[in-house]
Amino acid sequence: MSDLVKKDDGGLLGVLHGTGGLVIPKPFEREIYLFTTHVAGTTHVDNIFEIEKNVNIGDRLSFFREDNKHDDLAIRVETEKEEKLGYVPREDNIVFARLMDAGKELYAKVKTKEIVEAWVRIEIDIYLKD
Repeated sequence: MSDLVKKDDGGLLGVLHGTGGLVIPKPFEREIYLFTTHVAGTTHVDNIFEIEKNVNIGDRLSFFREDNKHDDLAIRVETEKEEKLGYVPREDNIVFARLMDAGKELYAKVKTKEIVEAWVRIEIDIYLKD
């Protein structure tokens, strides 16, 4: 549960979340579209067809850098429920991994999804939160 926290003059100071933390919006915060790609490796994710049922167009997906023996620049893609979907494709991840390593917040939004034989194809738009 969240509550609005107002200043003495009636203006909005921030949002107080149930965990007790106050989130103060930044005045010029914005999302910047960077790139469109797909989620790689969905065929290697357990229960992907169950997870896919709860993934909808427009859903926000989280990115996490991962220590991965197959790819030093691996970026894991997860749902809001922390379910692994796969990875940003290796051929696309170099710039995004460097941005994340520099402390930038990146995330994706689901653009399209379809089942192609035994593959769940999820197309995503990548954004930078600035």
